Amino acid sequence: MRRRLSIVTAVHGPSARFLPEAYTSLCAQELPAGWEWHWVVQEDGTGDAVAPYVPDDDRVTFRQGRPGGPGVARTIALAHADGPYVKVLDADDRLTPGALARDLAVLESGHGIGWTTSRALDLLPDGSTTGFPDPDEGPVERGAVLAFWRANDFRAQVHPATLCVRRDLLLALGGWMALPASEDTGLLLALNAVSRGWFSAEAGLLYRKWTGQATGQAAHVDPAERAARTAVAEARARMLAATDWTYAG
Repeated sequence: MRRRLSIVTAVHGPSARFLPEAYTSLCAQELPAGWEWHWVVQEDGTGDAVAPYVPDDDRVTFRQGRPGGPGVARTIALAHADGPYVKVLDADDRLTPGALARDLAVLESGHGIGWTTSRALDLLPDGSTTGFPDPDEGPVERGAVLAFWRANDFRAQVHPATLCVRRDLLLALGGWMALPASEDTGLLLALNAVSRGWFSAEAGLLYRKWTGQATGQAAHVDPAERAARTAVAEARARMLAATDWTYAG
């Protein structure tokens, strides 16, 4: 029996044109023997702008829904994510060769790792890439993400857009946070509050920088909203840590 790795993508009209590149990077992945991938593409809305860009492939499930932001779209997509692991792939990003195999190797190792992340490279409009200082490859101990985030102006040392996570753990935490932005960072903080993670030093994602992306909009850096969402994300992580519940895997 083949095992499935579920890839979850939230998409809206402006980012739909990048879906073919995301799909090409997914098709180039080589999975371990006995594994297959299932791509769940969830539109954040119900218009006609996204469907023309969705590949005609039996391995792809496309759904639409009421708009609520990327966190809502990813969380509702979990209804169709039927594998033991869930990998995030934003519509405007691309996987690097071997990314999924590296994620699976860690999660299948039996070392009690609840989630993985990897190095991400910014993909600039001219096609060049740039990186930033990253931690060493290896386990990310419980609480390390929150500590670094607090000490570095609310910047996580591992990129939430590279996340691959155990589906049961993701569901136990309620999916992505109901925030207008940083919903993926909030989830990462929560995951690390209850479980050890892993960082792969080899680049696993090309993170596209473009004018239409949500993190490039003025609202994303509004001081009042930023303060509110970081306060909620931190409080959630601290309350989870205080329960002393540990995900055993």
